[in-house]
Amino acid sequence: MMHLIIITGMSGAGKSQALNTLEDQDYYCIDNLPLNMLEALFTNEWVISKEKIAIGVDVRSGKKQLDSLPDMVERLKNQFRTDLVYLYASKGIIFKRYNETRRKHPLSTGEMGLEAAIKAEYELLTPVRAIADFQLETSDTDIYQLASSIKQRICVLAEKQLSLSFQSFGFKYGAPRDSDFIYDVRCLPNPYWVPELRIKSGQTEAVSKWLDEQPLVQKMYDDIKDFLESWVPHFIDNQRAYLTLSIGCTGGHHRSVYLIDKLAGHFKQDHGVSIIVNHREIDAKSKQ
Repeated sequence: MMHLIIITGMSGAGKSQALNTLEDQDYYCIDNLPLNMLEALFTNEWVISKEKIAIGVDVRSGKKQLDSLPDMVERLKNQFRTDLVYLYASKGIIFKRYNETRRKHPLSTGEMGLEAAIKAEYELLTPVRAIADFQLETSDTDIYQLASSIKQRICVLAEKQLSLSFQSFGFKYGAPRDSDFIYDVRCLPNPYWVPELRIKSGQTEAVSKWLDEQPLVQKMYDDIKDFLESWVPHFIDNQRAYLTLSIGCTGGHHRSVYLIDKLAGHFKQDHGVSIIVNHREIDAKSKQ
């Protein structure tokens, strides 16, 4: 059966880049399709003969057509494997991107400046976001990271396989906004206070060995692992495509990193789940 991905979201959030990436993954892509032409497209035999199609739609379709999108998507889901993907970024980031590129926002006019256009678009798309099968925030990603996220997180929708993303982070830098589950492990013994371990990460043998010997750390690991083993099958049965679990410690370098790697290693043994690992603070430091 054909897999249809509808890409929508805020202007400047990366829809065009997402479509380019999907095209590289053998999707037949159409950008900026007016919504009143969406269903008519699938009366064409050549179109429906395709195995994978991705269509980009945005606010230029207008409020009336956007209001009709939920019903359209529901009807398409009755015909094809259909996923609505919503890309977004913070208003400040969208504003910055438009200022840097000097591009015109699709809603801006002589009477409506950039800031007002971004706010209007956000309000117009709020009902669309509510029905999205998958949401991806792009505030902190460059074009290469976005392409990688599309491949890892969206292309897996075609396989109808659960993509389980494990992410470590430091609470001192703020909790991630794209998590389904967040575990706070700041209550656990901290290798930071062991002088010879302070500058090492949770990926090193020395820190891993120290944490292996901490009963509370192992109990936390077992509790999270047991939770996932109990509930992941239900998410799969419910046709969930993507699930993000984040674990945070104080700085995001020791306890959370250790637990994420240990959990990912355990669940990689399950061939029914695709595993993605992201160590936010370590990855950010490596790019500096």
